Amino acid sequence: MEDTGGGRRDDKEERRLPPPASRLPNHGVAVLALQGDFEAHRRKLAEMGIPSFEARRPGEIEGAAGLILPGGESTTIWKFFESVPWEEAIRRFAASGRPVLGTCAGAIVLARDVTNPAQKGMGLLDISVERNAYGRQADSFVGLVQAPALGGDLPAVFIRAPKIRGVGPGVEIVAALHGEPVLVRQGNVAAATFHPELTEDDRVHRMALAQAARPRKTA
Repeated sequence: MEDTGGGRRDDKEERRLPPPASRLPNHGVAVLALQGDFEAHRRKLAEMGIPSFEARRPGEIEGAAGLILPGGESTTIWKFFESVPWEEAIRRFAASGRPVLGTCAGAIVLARDVTNPAQKGMGLLDISVERNAYGRQADSFVGLVQAPALGGDLPAVFIRAPKIRGVGPGVEIVAALHGEPVLVRQGNVAAATFHPELTEDDRVHRMALAQAARPRKTA
């Protein structure tokens, strides 16, 4: 079956990926709504039939079925985290085994090491990330990434995107562009350096939200 990005999905993979709503409690998925493109993620989840809500205070994610850290500006996100105990809340959430997905700036926040310039990371994913590695806003682009584990090529929107420069032994590379990882997961935590919410393809969100029952590997 052809996907909207020109890649071909594998029928067996389609059967293997469970409908995410079947494994999510009624609380829905929390989308961090401090800044960035949180509304696009909510629209994507609505198209998939998954309830969601905007989280603006740490306590609001406690009963959520999953958590999305959207793109935006990672330094701005950390400024919010410095004044309110978001970091503690997110760490506790990830430790519970519920799924966490970070996209673009969200991936930077989840990383172990951050460069260009050096910046704090939460270390929930054993990856090293270089910020703005593709250049300025004008260098943003749309392309296809290779994702055999998800059934074939995946359309991806890169906007001032970071690059994953290194991955630890417990990290699975799910998709790559020119041999470089762009979508990874480690247990219940996943990260994409692109914006999956800006395409019609829902496989990244389906993969990430299907991780609730998978035990987390440690670095």
